[in-house]
Amino acid sequence: MFAEALWLPVVRVQAASKAQDGDQHDAEHEPGEAFLFENGCAVFWGIEEDDARRFLDNLVRKNGVEIGRYAEEEIEEVEFVADASEKTRLQGDLIILGESLPLSNPEELLPSSLPTPSLPETTLPARYAYSEALARSTALSAIETGVEEFLSGASRLPESLSATGKPGLGRTEIIKRMGLLLKFRQRIFLNPQNFTDMPEVYWSEAVLEKHFNQMSEALEIKSRTQLVNAKITYAVELQSVMRELLTEASGHRMELIIIALIAVEVTLVNQVYKGLLMCTTNET
Repeated sequence: MFAEALWLPVVRVQAASKAQDGDQHDAEHEPGEAFLFENGCAVFWGIEEDDARRFLDNLVRKNGVEIGRYAEEEIEEVEFVADASEKTRLQGDLIILGESLPLSNPEELLPSSLPTPSLPETTLPARYAYSEALARSTALSAIETGVEEFLSGASRLPESLSATGKPGLGRTEIIKRMGLLLKFRQRIFLNPQNFTDMPEVYWSEAVLEKHFNQMSEALEIKSRTQLVNAKITYAVELQSVMRELLTEASGHRMELIIIALIAVEVTLVNQVYKGLLMCTTNET
């Protein structure tokens, strides 16, 4: 473990390649590293996308340890270079790994026994900070995709309502949709690795906080979170209107049923009363 992520200091991937005779053989790429976060995102350094997919398939999916897989995979790509003569920083869309300032409390962040990583050890904390921001952005992209799909499916509801005067959905379906929206909002605000709070690991590490904020700002995480939250709010309001219309329609039906029951009851009372009068007259 490294802070709040599962750290794999050396990741070796066997990649299939074609020899001159056309036969397939395995060629080992240069090793990289990976950070696996609680929100389901994996950040790889020095590994190609296809190799990263193959690694995840072999490590996670084939072993059956994956829980709650996202409907669609989201990918963020950022280039990096290692240059010891430069300062570690984010320059445009390029991460430069170079000279790094010492940590304030290295014993609280670094593992007690640090294995030899495939990339320079001096920039390990910076790589973690950049990775956590990338993981947040990727997880946010998955929520954005889900919300967009939800709104695309709900976009016909106002038109149907104006044309027919009916919600077009049953009570159970509306409740399911409300639950899905609440699930989206929970993932934004209530999960341990949410999109609004500063991770505790950076509270005492100003340098790492700077790296994390730089990447977060470059990926526009704050503005994207506000936008997707506004879309969820609109969707919740739309479903609330649908539910109120169903409740109103149900209440109207109940009123008609009660009126009908009262009418039946009055008719029966009248018939009984007439029967009693006839009996009394005959006896007289």
